[in-house]
Amino acid sequence: MATRALLAELAAQWQQQGGVAQHIISMGGVDAARRVRAGEAFDWVLLAADAIEGLIGDGHLAAGSRVDLLRSPVAVAVRAGSPRPGIDTADALRQALQAALRIGHSTGPSGSYMAALCTRWGLAERLVQAPPGVPVGQLLARGEVDIAFQQLSELLHLDGIALLGPLPAEVAHTTTFAAGLGLTTARGAQARAFLDFIRSPQAEAARRRHGMEAA
Repeated sequence: MATRALLAELAAQWQQQGGVAQHIISMGGVDAARRVRAGEAFDWVLLAADAIEGLIGDGHLAAGSRVDLLRSPVAVAVRAGSPRPGIDTADALRQALQAALRIGHSTGPSGSYMAALCTRWGLAERLVQAPPGVPVGQLLARGEVDIAFQQLSELLHLDGIALLGPLPAEVAHTTTFAAGLGLTTARGAQARAFLDFIRSPQAEAARRRHGMEAA
């Protein structure tokens, strides 16, 4: 889901430039991995790099087909109109979390990292996990959590929230997103051409708009 808006923009740009049309289906990473493991056929799959590596290792994606594409930082947000705590240092972030009754996080790689960090800080009981495929920012905008963490790209364009910025340097976390080819695809060359485009200089402006950089 973190790459959904970027992929849609780049797929349209790619087709306008004469590239083969990409029919992209976006869903939560948990659901995507489940569908691949169930044997559903895809030409290519994009997930967090460790998930792609696991699918390749278990024989669900083509061996040797992993290509790292994008890097995305974890960011912090609060509900629009609420006080904006400082998060410049790890201590400041910890104080902000201690002042929050409910801490929102996702089912994806950013959520796993933040759950581990909050557990280390003794705040595990305050964690609220968004359902798969549901942006944590939606919970925040509805007032169901007090502070939220997710990939920057998933928080950038949501209404009803105030983005505080990426995690402070001491606890910063960046997710690498990678792609792998399906076992049965006959369009491997076309897929690789589009995947190369995602991390090419031509796509830099779009990546920046969505809070990502090339891997």
